[in-house]
Amino acid sequence: MTTREPLSTPFTATSTADDVLRGIDLAGVRAIVTGASSGIGIETARALTAAGAEVTLAVRNTAAGEAVAEAIAKSTAESGGSGESGGSGGATGGPRPRVVRLDLADRTSVARCVDAWDGPLHLLINNAGVVTGGLERTREGWELQFATNHLGHLALSTGLHDALALGAADRGGARIVAVSSTAHMRAGIDFDDLHFERRGYDPQIAYAQSKTANSLFAVEASRRWASDGIVANAVNPGGVATGLQRNFTARQRESLDAAEAAGVFTYKTVEQGAATTIVAAVAPQFAHSGGHYLDDCREAYTVPNDADLAQHPHGVKEWALDPATAHHLWTISTTLLHL
Repeated sequence: MTTREPLSTPFTATSTADDVLRGIDLAGVRAIVTGASSGIGIETARALTAAGAEVTLAVRNTAAGEAVAEAIAKSTAESGGSGESGGSGGATGGPRPRVVRLDLADRTSVARCVDAWDGPLHLLINNAGVVTGGLERTREGWELQFATNHLGHLALSTGLHDALALGAADRGGARIVAVSSTAHMRAGIDFDDLHFERRGYDPQIAYAQSKTANSLFAVEASRRWASDGIVANAVNPGGVATGLQRNFTARQRESLDAAEAAGVFTYKTVEQGAATTIVAAVAPQFAHSGGHYLDDCREAYTVPNDADLAQHPHGVKEWALDPATAHHLWTISTTLLHL
């Protein structure tokens, strides 16, 4: 268990993305936000654009992405954005994010997204995620939540490694933010049955496994790529009501309601939920320090694997930070992806 003091920032659970970015100029910063057509992804992209970044929305539904890009352009113009981020102006004249198609469950789509990128990349926000109510598989037979939330983002990140290295050389560092969840505390990685081919399927356990994988990705990516100037950190946005819950089963909804009633979490606004992502993306405390799990805008404390979620709603399980597990998961995952 970590003995040093967790990294902290001036921000808290009630801070917003705009609070974190106040006074920060991101002109010249190029960023990709996956899953930016809904929820926290929209707010993350909007806040980065408003701070001057050139943002690309990587989304499955490009029509929805274009609508979000136009809305961001309008909101940026209304708030006095300068339009100097490099994106083309929207109908109202504000900086408009670029939109590219990305289906993380489709390796061909991920490869095309990577191939379409040109030049340096400074921020990669792996925000997209999927929750299923029952067992769904990709064409390869992989369990969909693990394939989308972890494998797809791993393929995207490794594909964009050289662009991130260019970005790091350009600005003294590049960052990846992996959006995880408190749900990671429900399950570690079952290497004997990653895709629920033998054990009974529980969508909550499958989601938890994918969120643990997001944190372990940050650990191993930082170990491998820190010498290239690239660091990765995982974040827990907290309880935010978004479209991610649209596929919840009745049991999943009951579990969420019970957790809120027990005080395990308090619902945040989308603006508050995006704040921890933005901290990982811009706060100086995490500029050159990776492999951390952030919660409520600061590094979370580590808790034992047998810790009760009700007693430790804001910690990170040891299994989500273990270097040996992170290395093994990377090896297994890249083998699956033929990377």
